[in-house]
Amino acid sequence: MTPNPIDQNGPSGVLLIDKAPDMTSHDVVAIARRALNTKKIGHCGTLDPMATGLLMLVIGRATKIQDLLMSEDKEYVGTLTLGAVTSTQDRQGEVLETKPVPAFSEAEIRQAFDAFTGEFEQMPPMVSAIKKDGVPLYKLARKGQTIERDLRPVRVDRYQITRIELPEVDFIVNCTKGFYVRTYAHDIGEKLGCGGHLSALRRTRSGKFTLDRAVPVADLKTTPREDLVKAMVTLAEISLMRGA
Repeated sequence: MTPNPIDQNGPSGVLLIDKAPDMTSHDVVAIARRALNTKKIGHCGTLDPMATGLLMLVIGRATKIQDLLMSEDKEYVGTLTLGAVTSTQDRQGEVLETKPVPAFSEAEIRQAFDAFTGEFEQMPPMVSAIKKDGVPLYKLARKGQTIERDLRPVRVDRYQITRIELPEVDFIVNCTKGFYVRTYAHDIGEKLGCGGHLSALRRTRSGKFTLDRAVPVADLKTTPREDLVKAMVTLAEISLMRGA
């Protein structure tokens, strides 16, 4: 009997996951590692515990194209809450400052968003996975340390404001890799003069991958291994998608 090539070499491909809130990207990898019974697994583009949505898991030979997949542009749906600045630039941080929120017009809000469209530079937050001398900044931040960070070039290709119910503003943003949506929310709040933070975030696209084929993270624990392997985007499909 010919051995199953999947079992012989282990599965290879990209498994798209719809991440739930209040868990880390590493938590998802750990669950998938057990569900697929494989050691060769990683993820593309960390999502903060607060965030939900598309998390791409690279499995087996797909780990070789991890950097390639991470380099593609992303789309996020988010909520900016004006009037409060937090230590992490999102709702999970400590409130550092509060200010009244003026009755901004839609035009005034759009003007602030317009200031962060196209190419510009962003200051990475202290609570981030960027490393300084091999130590992630978020570990230094937990110790109360703040260090100098370098501005990073980023690009917003387009944005859309979908709801304004002050102090909340819902938006969709298409951006380059390495873009911090919570810094985007913080900076827009600063531009408007009342401060702000990111109160909700969902990644809906990475490159050509969307949530259409994503497996809810809760299903990872109960779906049979064979079905998870079938749900993967194969390396051949990825080559076609990328026009290779």
